[in-house]
Amino acid sequence: MRYSYLVCYDISNDKRLRQVFKICRNHGNHLQYSIFECDMNATERIELEQQLSAVIHHGEDQVLFVCLGPEEGRGNRDITALGIPYTRFDECCYVV
Repeated sequence: MRYSYLVCYDISNDKRLRQVFKICRNHGNHLQYSIFECDMNATERIELEQQLSAVIHHGEDQVLFVCLGPEEGRGNRDITALGIPYTRFDECCYVV
């Protein structure tokens, strides 16, 4: 079964930040600076966790996985924003 997750990260080093961004970009949709929405099964989640674990510094960095529930049957995604309006990112985004 596939679940939707918000993958949020706080990385203290620019080189690791770019690496984490590239890994997450291959697994989900970029929503905001350090937030991705990823639809994954259990195997894909473990793979993502292993890839990120190999890159981050476990004493300085943090990656959060927030489960939003099953991908199927959860209805339309409803995202509201305060301030700058939410825009869906369908094209590639680059961190420089």
